[in-house]
Amino acid sequence: MAADADLIVTIGGASVGDHDLVGKVSADLGLDRSFYKIAMRPGKPLMAGKLAGTAMLGLPGNPVSSFVCAILFMQPLIRAMQGLALSPTVLRARLTVDLPPEGPRQHYLRAVLEPGSDLPAITPFADQDSARLSVLADATALLIRPADDPKRAAGEVVDYLPLHAG
Repeated sequence: MAADADLIVTIGGASVGDHDLVGKVSADLGLDRSFYKIAMRPGKPLMAGKLAGTAMLGLPGNPVSSFVCAILFMQPLIRAMQGLALSPTVLRARLTVDLPPEGPRQHYLRAVLEPGSDLPAITPFADQDSARLSVLADATALLIRPADDPKRAAGEVVDYLPLHAG
């Protein structure tokens, strides 16, 4: 096993399908699970805990879900392990389009930022299918929609996470 590791990260196999064995195998190995499955999208089947005293993070297998969870959970964990300030930093932008109400999970929409008069302008992609890698590749931000967020009108100020260094 990874006895000398500071962090164990798995990708995929943490959901509930016939081939999703990470949860079972890690439990059999003695995982002290902190949480499993979270109310967010993309990225619901996320698992975290300690295995033989080593931090373990089980990222979802969907590439977009894995990427979003890595930004929200793995990156701050690694920064904390290094004694650095936690990330990511939530910023504010002005919405360019109307959005319908949000469902029961916090949603991280892939979006594009452009300069604005007072704040950056943010436009989420119309297609938020978590299997669309091209949308993630073109995104410059993750627009944060809290669970049960009401409909939003163009011009409202919303939170986002930048998808670039700086």
